[in-house]
Amino acid sequence: MKAMLALVLVMYSGAAAAQATAPPEATAPRASKPPTVGGKPLVQVKPRNVAAAKQKHQSVAEKLQACLEIDDGTKGRLDCYDAIFPPKPNPKAPAAKAVADCRFTKEEDERLTCFNGFAEKIPKF
Repeated sequence: MKAMLALVLVMYSGAAAAQATAPPEATAPRASKPPTVGGKPLVQVKPRNVAAAKQKHQSVAEKLQACLEIDDGTKGRLDCYDAIFPPKPNPKAPAAKAVADCRFTKEEDERLTCFNGFAEKIPKF
């Protein structure tokens, strides 16, 4: 019984001593260098941008209405619409029946007018 108690005390004191001492300089992390694995830096996770997260969860209608806040007839508004529906010009595009059909219009001014027509008809949320 005494041998068992002595063994436990020796192991406990060894574990406590190992935790109390600082790691050698070679294994201590350095603040100046980012951590690496296999010579490649670890992926850094950035905090979420609340505005970007909210924009991801917007419906298409809300995104189109946000584009209406940009000055009319500008390249910025067209770029906003094109971010929602990327253009796929078609020289023989039929008349647009839905907002997504506007992306087939080849001429930028006509495409902007088409998007504006549909976006202005969306009821406000």
